[in-house]
Amino acid sequence: MKGLEATDYNLRARDIVVGAQMLLVAFGALVLVPLLTGLNTNVALFTAGIGTLVFQIITKGKVPIFLASSFAFIAPIQYSVAQWGLAPTMGGMIGVGFVYMLLSFVIRVRGIEFILKLLPPVVTGSVIAVIGLILAPLGVKMAMGIAGDVQIFDEKYSLIISMISLTATVLVSILGRGVVQLLPILIGIITGCVAASLVDVFYGTNFIDFTKVENAPWLAMPNFTAPTFELAPLLFFIPVTLAPAIEHFGDILAISSVTGKNYLKNPGIARTMFGDGVATIAASLLGGPPNTTYSEVTGAVALTKSYNPAIMTWTAICAILLSFVGKVGAILSSIPLPVMGGIMILLFGSIMVVGLNSLVQSRENLLETRNLIIVSVVIIFGVGGLSFQIENFQLKGIGLAAVVGVLLNLILPKTNKTNEKK
Repeated sequence: MKGLEATDYNLRARDIVVGAQMLLVAFGALVLVPLLTGLNTNVALFTAGIGTLVFQIITKGKVPIFLASSFAFIAPIQYSVAQWGLAPTMGGMIGVGFVYMLLSFVIRVRGIEFILKLLPPVVTGSVIAVIGLILAPLGVKMAMGIAGDVQIFDEKYSLIISMISLTATVLVSILGRGVVQLLPILIGIITGCVAASLVDVFYGTNFIDFTKVENAPWLAMPNFTAPTFELAPLLFFIPVTLAPAIEHFGDILAISSVTGKNYLKNPGIARTMFGDGVATIAASLLGGPPNTTYSEVTGAVALTKSYNPAIMTWTAICAILLSFVGKVGAILSSIPLPVMGGIMILLFGSIMVVGLNSLVQSRENLLETRNLIIVSVVIIFGVGGLSFQIENFQLKGIGLAAVVGVLLNLILPKTNKTNEKK
């Protein structure tokens, strides 16, 4: 980080503990994406660390933020892997990184006002809500012990375990204090696993199976996957990029508010978006999920007042080192489906609420005809299962919702009331 002022970036050994704590905060959400999509958890840890280091270099070590697995890509990755396989999916997600880089170039040339005009809250809020709503059935099925369309575990016991997991997560979120309040996912998983173990003991079920953990080595190279390039998955992923790009703006605004520094101007949103894109490309080249800035870690930064960006370097290093512990991935893959399902109900619902909150805070009249049309069409197109396909190009779900939202915002004329408000 040559040339940076000490006040911006000061790498100190005493920050190792704080950095490790930040990884603990991000850990639950970080590993959920690979667990839900079938990607390798150790690779996700490695690529989160590498992605964060790349981001820091590009942003000149000025932003105290951590990058890891993006929730916006859960459903698209699941679909793509089923349709085209893992390697072509990685190739498609490299395209996501290039879209980020293209957006950063547009911002640099046209200014941030252009993007804000292209993606107003009525569009961004609707698209974010669609992400949560699309994922909702997945969380409910997992809570009931269903994988895909197959009943893996007894429904009655699955619901008991998933509701215990959900309850623990909720209680920690509401009643927790200090760092504990930042670990609801981790504590929810631990509590759910304890409940599953007790159900196994008293009812003879088999929710917990540590065979994989016993057989896994302590040290092992993460199972990296090289991408292959096919047109269909590439075209499939490109429209999906709009949703996490929207999320990126929100996260940079949030960390700016926490630290009191305007990162939209310095190092600039164009540079942070570019860094996110390069981090995503680096992850996809190795078989990891696309990276995104983590709001969970922003919450930890606010609580601990650890504003030194160098702390995230230690967080990244801890993630990379942990990725070489073979038993970590084995333990994570042994977490019972209902335990994850209970937590997913809350997390996927939270994503939806973030979108709705964006709509509310915009103070737009959603019953005004133009806004009503945009929100209605975006959500129903995205959640209803509508898809468009022309040869190898298919548009559905989150990608369809994002594209339709942008197009409607550009095409529909402003009403007199809207113009007066402007």
